[in-house]
Amino acid sequence: MSVALAGFSPEELVLTVEQNVLTLEGHKSEKEGKTFLHRGISTCNFKRQFTLADHVEVKGANFENGLLVISLQREIPEAMKPRQIAINGPRRTT
Repeated sequence: MSVALAGFSPEELVLTVEQNVLTLEGHKSEKEGKTFLHRGISTCNFKRQFTLADHVEVKGANFENGLLVISLQREIPEAMKPRQIAINGPRRTT
């Protein structure tokens, strides 16, 4: 999963996972004494939430050149994986 975050640094970002919800927050420090006519996305605080599918884990994140790459991996528990059942021949009664 990739998110473009031009204008942000890793120190201004918070990435958390709680109960299958991945939350990404960006906080910019306020520039005191300045008045802006327009603020682009690179200067606004934001919060985005993504619902992860069952058994998907966040393995890590890497931030480089304004692009946040989040590594996700699906890990199915052994109990939920398909398994092959042996088929026996007919039973004989004596």
